[in-house]
Amino acid sequence: MVKKVVTFGEIMLRLCPPGYLRFSQATSFEAVYGGGEANVAASLANFKIPVDFVTRIPKNDIGEACLSFMRSYGIGTEHIVRGGDRLGIYFLENGAMQRGSKVVYDRANSGLATIEKGMVDWDKAFENADWFHWTGITPAVSQGAAEACLEGIKKAKEKGLTVSCDLNYRAKLWKWGKKAGEVMPEFLKYCDVALGNEEDAEKVFGIKAPESDVGSGKVEAEQYRFVVEELKKKFPNLKKIIITLRGSISASHNTWSGLLYDGSKIYVAPVYQITHIVDRVGGGDSFMGGLIYGLKTYGEDQQKALNFAVAASCLKHSVMGDFNITTVSEVEGIMKGATSGRVSR
Repeated sequence: MVKKVVTFGEIMLRLCPPGYLRFSQATSFEAVYGGGEANVAASLANFKIPVDFVTRIPKNDIGEACLSFMRSYGIGTEHIVRGGDRLGIYFLENGAMQRGSKVVYDRANSGLATIEKGMVDWDKAFENADWFHWTGITPAVSQGAAEACLEGIKKAKEKGLTVSCDLNYRAKLWKWGKKAGEVMPEFLKYCDVALGNEEDAEKVFGIKAPESDVGSGKVEAEQYRFVVEELKKKFPNLKKIIITLRGSISASHNTWSGLLYDGSKIYVAPVYQITHIVDRVGGGDSFMGGLIYGLKTYGEDQQKALNFAVAASCLKHSVMGDFNITTVSEVEGIMKGATSGRVSR
């Protein structure tokens, strides 16, 4: 029996002006739900990996709607704690061409922001699980969320689960009194797998890739050898360190790849040209979901696991909403070179 993955974090109501309208033009907002760890859970559920999402959401009609949304995608919600006054919200203005996307958060005093250590029954949540995933967004939300997250990480480690983290630095969220660099090292020392990008490594740990130029659209994997080697020195417990490689030519055109470092060898994935981005929010989460699937499914074939993650995330850029609504066969088709977008009949 395939053991389940457990993810922990905040899911929010996402409100977005239709199409590429600006906030100032909007007379209506399209509503879906999403958030880093929930997005990973959705990817895994689509790939038929059993997964539970753990969070705290209010006991009201919006909370019920959010639960129904998650369940419709096959995400387990049994261990979600009910409480708090509201569901967090984020507003997204989709960018295009040379105008970047914008995010405005409205998540103060949300269910997860007011969570406390001891509210989650981690022993029950981790039954039949072999993997626990969290992101750097969660400890940024509040001190209580940070303490609950660390409680889960320690319990997962105690039970022998693989623990993974997406560093996910969000400057707008670290407002509760401590900086990311003061908090994250304690969390990361219990992790086996860490995912990040050039900004995460620099802003959280002060590790900067030499001569990196994301804005040029040319991101060379070898430039990041220094970053992964320094992270490994700082956290020798990490078995795998993964860097997503995004070259931003414009809001509509990115290059996309990734690398994986296992402590001795660097694996590099193919580079995709994503020329007409539909929605890039959740791109890193879809990468992480693909990576967890690949590492659980392909065993020691780390190159194939990495290639699956990059291909899955490439496809996510064509899907509106936070969740990556793709299948294993679609991802494997991209891996085999089926990138023309022809009609499937």
